Amino acid sequence: MRKLTGEQIRETWIKFFEKRGHQWLPGVSLVPQGDKSLLWVNAGVTGLKKYFDGTEIPPNRRIVNIQKSIRTNDIENVGHTARHHTFFEMLGNFSIGDYFRNEVIPWAVEILTTPEGYDIPKEKLYITYNPADTASLELWIKCGMLESHMIPLEGNFWEIGEGPCGPDTEIFFDRGEEYDPQHLGERLLREDMENDRYIEIWNIVFSQYNSVAGVGRKDYKELPSKNIDTGSGLERIACILQGTPTNFETDFFMPIIRKAEEISGVKYGEPNLMPFRVIADHARCLTFALSDGATFSNEGRGYVLRRIIRRAMRYGQKIGIKRAFMYEMVDIIVENYKSFYPYLVEKAAEVKEDIRLEEERFLTTLVSGEALLRDMMVGKKELSGEEVFKLYDTYGFPADVTKEIAEENGLTIDMEGFKAEMEKQRERARSARGEIESFHKQSKDLMAFKDESTFHYDEPLTGYKTTVIGVFKDGEKVESINDEGDLILKDTIFYAEMGGQVADTGVIANSVVTTVSKAPHGQHLHHVKVSSGEIKTGDEVVISVDSERRHKIEKNHSATHILHAALNEVLGGHATQAGSYVDDEYLRFDYQTKTKTSKDDLEKIEAMVNAKIEASIPEVTEELPIEEAKKLGAEMTFTDKYGDVVRVVEFGEFSREFCGGTHVKNSGDIGMFVLVSDESVASGVRRITGLTGTAAYKYMKEKIALLNTVEAKLGASDVDIVKHIDLTLEEVASLKAENSELKAKVAAADAKKLADSIQSVNGVDYALIVKEGANRDELTTLGDTLKANRDNYLFVLVGGANGAHPVIVFTKGAATAKAKAGDVVKKLASVLGGGGGGRPEMASGSLKSIANIESAIADIKALL
Repeated sequence: MRKLTGEQIRETWIKFFEKRGHQWLPGVSLVPQGDKSLLWVNAGVTGLKKYFDGTEIPPNRRIVNIQKSIRTNDIENVGHTARHHTFFEMLGNFSIGDYFRNEVIPWAVEILTTPEGYDIPKEKLYITYNPADTASLELWIKCGMLESHMIPLEGNFWEIGEGPCGPDTEIFFDRGEEYDPQHLGERLLREDMENDRYIEIWNIVFSQYNSVAGVGRKDYKELPSKNIDTGSGLERIACILQGTPTNFETDFFMPIIRKAEEISGVKYGEPNLMPFRVIADHARCLTFALSDGATFSNEGRGYVLRRIIRRAMRYGQKIGIKRAFMYEMVDIIVENYKSFYPYLVEKAAEVKEDIRLEEERFLTTLVSGEALLRDMMVGKKELSGEEVFKLYDTYGFPADVTKEIAEENGLTIDMEGFKAEMEKQRERARSARGEIESFHKQSKDLMAFKDESTFHYDEPLTGYKTTVIGVFKDGEKVESINDEGDLILKDTIFYAEMGGQVADTGVIANSVVTTVSKAPHGQHLHHVKVSSGEIKTGDEVVISVDSERRHKIEKNHSATHILHAALNEVLGGHATQAGSYVDDEYLRFDYQTKTKTSKDDLEKIEAMVNAKIEASIPEVTEELPIEEAKKLGAEMTFTDKYGDVVRVVEFGEFSREFCGGTHVKNSGDIGMFVLVSDESVASGVRRITGLTGTAAYKYMKEKIALLNTVEAKLGASDVDIVKHIDLTLEEVASLKAENSELKAKVAAADAKKLADSIQSVNGVDYALIVKEGANRDELTTLGDTLKANRDNYLFVLVGGANGAHPVIVFTKGAATAKAKAGDVVKKLASVLGGGGGGRPEMASGSLKSIANIESAIADIKALL
């Protein structure tokens, strides 16, 4: 076998397939673009779905790629096994209607077993295949693979929902007897048993059938365009070629592990393998995900990242790291990957800061989690599985720590219930994840339809004459429709949804246009509902866009461009775009920033946008070579892909952006702009919502009406309304202060009154005080007063009523050595029912009954 670095493994793969007519396409961002069904890009084929389902025509029918991927469905396995990772790279080669089985299997043998590739001995490889796929079996053997190493498995059939599917064949590397302690041999493969001996290194899918619900697999029809989809795990290949015990000892992980050793002062090895492996894996995942535009948040992919960093930090604590440290791994990862992923370098500083801030938040959260746990324990003998899961899932509080604290306080926890909740979460993740979501059914007719259709930006929006050149029903080409379907026109004025701008609506002859999308070859595909009669190919039709709606969309889109420029002007160039949406009702603009935007800055931004509207700046559109457009300083979105020629929309020197959308002819046409809200939507990302034109005017009128109502209720004019509110707030604050002062006086009076109940027991000031109806805060205030100027005491304060009695215990001096506050609360709870705990000097809890409190505390008093 060739001993190759990770970099060399990538290079070998790409060169091998380029030599065989494949075009190298860089992998896509980990954050899916235009696919709401996926949290993450999770396979090499994900970024190519648009080619496989015919949405777009590929630049080459043969493609080779290396795709960054994230899968978190089995996150609990990361660190336990030799090969599970949250982030990994998939080597892939793909045929989109070009070559098939007879080419891909011989190539697989070549790249795996010859010096041109990885030179792996054939006797170390085992192949699984679908029993019905005898063609693959025969071809593998013909190519020199051992017949005795061919394993038929019924499960070797790739199918997710309706659409393309087919048999697959998997290649495994045999790591030998030392990884098979029970000496089960091929049973591990035949029975699909989890093991570390036979490692899957490549999967080849023969996508040749069309899956249809309710139809038996044997009756599936052949696809009009057969495809090849393959995936090989880069880290697994590296483990084999570098001869390491697990993936974690390869050159992808060891530099990160060495850094973790440096920080912790602990060496990588038993019994600390798992913490280092989790830290190294999760640090890679976080660095790439954040560099690709993901952010920490409480939902979706941001929540996944939050779970990942918290899991890594918990394992860091197991090797003595009690501070923020994951951010220190970023530079090591960037250095290791920058030659293949150079964009990581420019993102490094921002990613480090994001991780550091998130770590500090979590350290604070751990404290909150423990406080919440103590509140949960009050009055209970057992914590439910749901409660343990909530602490784990929401606060990142480890279940084993919950168990330890609960047992210290005399409680048990329902671990089986916790495990059940964990399984429910995994099931939710499986359902939401979608893996490689089912492709759309291939539309042979749409893929084959190449007739030219032109979208016109500047033609009149009503009464435009054109010709129907294509009619489709559920993707199939038909001559006519009389109900619902899709039309392609020779020329169109209907905008197709893209770039954050919604599609136009309107009418085509006797049909209502409900939405417009793009066909595989870029034509605008108009989805219509026929109102009467029929519409057919060749019809000369008059079409009209809903012009009022279009103009509202244009106002919002142009205002978004001007807003973007104003943000950069006021906040600086770091306020980069993170997404946008415009329709006929409002605009939404997401931007990246480290801090909350101040009220003053928001007012400046809003004023600047309105100043540019009032300036009536003409809109200018140019089509330019992309490099020339970049030199002009036109704004572009990091995650978008652009062609060689781009459309640039300008409002003077103030705003210049790459954009394919529709706009007003003059900034003055926007009318006015109102910034309605600015809110955080994820860590480091804020969202501005705004209104333009009539919608902005109505919003302002509603605000004025609300102000008039407030004036009327306060009995103040608009001149002195602020002064009136200030006086009212001052009065409220004064009353609150007076109320607090009175409460303190009452507590002091109570303390003085109750001082007579304090006894001296062997030199310790002791008192049991039951104050009916008192809450926890009132008991604490009372206790603070009683403690004043005392150095040696045990005070037990009980309040509440009707089966819920808060209890607080204070101790100091010699009393603490004889009766710790936490022990006193536990003793009372064990006799009277309830629960609680705390520190030696102060503890709290809740009692179900106080009927026998005197006898319950007698033993404690005796300790003094």
